[in-house]
Amino acid sequence: MSFFGFEAESAEKPAQPAKASKSVSPPASVVTPAEALAVAPDSLVAVALPAAPVAAPLVAQASDPEAMAQALAQHPDFRVLRRLVPRTDYGPVNGQATQRVIVLDTETTGLDSKSEKVIELAMLSVLVDSATGLPVGPVTVYESFEDPGRPIPPQITEITGIDDSMVQGQRIDDAAVNALVQAADLVVAHNAGFDRPFVEARFPVFAAKAWGCSFQGIDWKKEGSGSAKLEFLASERGWFYDAHRAQVDCHALLQVLSSPLADGQTGLSRLLAGAGQSRYKLRATGAPFESKDKLKARGYRWDGEGRVWWCSLASDALLDAECDWLRAEVYGQRSARVQLEAMDSRVQFSSRSGPVSERSV
Repeated sequence: MSFFGFEAESAEKPAQPAKASKSVSPPASVVTPAEALAVAPDSLVAVALPAAPVAAPLVAQASDPEAMAQALAQHPDFRVLRRLVPRTDYGPVNGQATQRVIVLDTETTGLDSKSEKVIELAMLSVLVDSATGLPVGPVTVYESFEDPGRPIPPQITEITGIDDSMVQGQRIDDAAVNALVQAADLVVAHNAGFDRPFVEARFPVFAAKAWGCSFQGIDWKKEGSGSAKLEFLASERGWFYDAHRAQVDCHALLQVLSSPLADGQTGLSRLLAGAGQSRYKLRATGAPFESKDKLKARGYRWDGEGRVWWCSLASDALLDAECDWLRAEVYGQRSARVQLEAMDSRVQFSSRSGPVSERSV
């Protein structure tokens, strides 16, 4: 699949019927639907190559990009992506049970929350219908830059487009952030393991809230997606957007999570349900050296400091199944004890530890 996106420019010549021939290229005066739509700033054309010839009925006026999009969407060799349009209101609230969710994203000076700083924070606060998992009512938008007190690294400016002049003298409003967060039932980020330590270091109010991660909290591969990257998830749903800026990333995530998953639930429903479950960090203490390949193949990671293999499990059922597997495949049915760290939604994805216990397997 190849993707084409171009700057907008005017089409000087009117569209002409395309010739349904593989051997003859269209004359210069012919504007095909793909050519016309490719110059529209709010559409991208994905073309499966080699493409079958476009029949004459699919040719429309180049001055009407939406007509082009609708025509090409009906052709088996084209896929049209529309620019994602942020929504600031999801319709009336009719007295139904709701929960308030904050969708959050940050841009920072680097990857280490202990030494780097937030330079942009964006949050969308919205009510979610508890029955349908769909957003309702107006969206409260907060976005602000913050001066990190030192030059922004060039590589960060290259990725985000944020430079020193944009953040100079800026500061995120503590009172505004506290008010939004205190009213929320759940905070969601697409990589909460990155964003949560950064915002907790800057705003302690986040530590008292339940968090969900739309990257780890939803098995996108099981849902049929080829990638869990937000841009890819958006493109699967027919949208493109200018990524790596906090607010537009939030709008993209909210719309992706408002879409149905394979079981008909929305991503928001899945994350709200998961907020009541504990995640476990299981450490396979005393695992025989010769079992390292089995553990690695199963997805365990090596903790060099603690010198132990560990994995993360999202439910009690998965924990029980994993202990059964360890007993059979790693400990050879002999008596053993593993270490568990229980992380509820107020601890998981943070840099803080949950309560630790031991369990026999």
